[in-house]
Amino acid sequence: MLKRPPTSRSTGLFADAAPDPKPVAAGYRANIDGGSRGNPGPASYGVVIRDPRGEIVAKLKKYIGRMTNNVAEYYGLIAALDYAQSHGIRAFRIESDSELLVNQMRGRYKVKSSDLRPLFERAHKMSQALESFRIDHVYREQNREADALANEALDETSGSSATSPAPRSSATQPPPEARSVKPELRKIRARFRSGILYLLEDLDLPDGAEVEILLRPLAKP
Repeated sequence: MLKRPPTSRSTGLFADAAPDPKPVAAGYRANIDGGSRGNPGPASYGVVIRDPRGEIVAKLKKYIGRMTNNVAEYYGLIAALDYAQSHGIRAFRIESDSELLVNQMRGRYKVKSSDLRPLFERAHKMSQALESFRIDHVYREQNREADALANEALDETSGSSATSPAPRSSATQPPPEARSVKPELRKIRARFRSGILYLLEDLDLPDGAEVEILLRPLAKP
């Protein structure tokens, strides 16, 4: 019979500069993922939590507003740790496909971003409250369930469904004059930095939409 994890608290075993995490006792495991469409742009996280038998006990997902990918990853980590804390879980293993987050939590990378620093400090403090904690990097293919939850949260917020509707027959297609109407053109400001084009406004487009970009540098004020 599986015993419930004890609810008493003790000193954490997390070490910032440890080259490798200590083996975690048989406990709960969480796969976490966070993403942003636009980076920064509409962002969300997804978390899948399993008990020591490997059975899913919780699925968490949430839209968190306009954020970057890395911020969304930390929100997912904190959500998982908060679940562990509120359910008296003492041994916890995290799996994430974000190398940055994993290496920062292991103490291998410094946290230089002012946006990530307070999130890191909160996650670090929460992990120290556990009797046994480990965080590992996994490939994206091993993190599909958490990724799917994060995308569901974004789709639900934008009003689109994660499952595309079945294609309509020709009898129900709109008339030719309706199909020939071109979408409205919009001007969106953006900033190019370090090889990435950052949008300064939300496009609010459905996932998978294709757009054309006309580059025209703006004069600096």
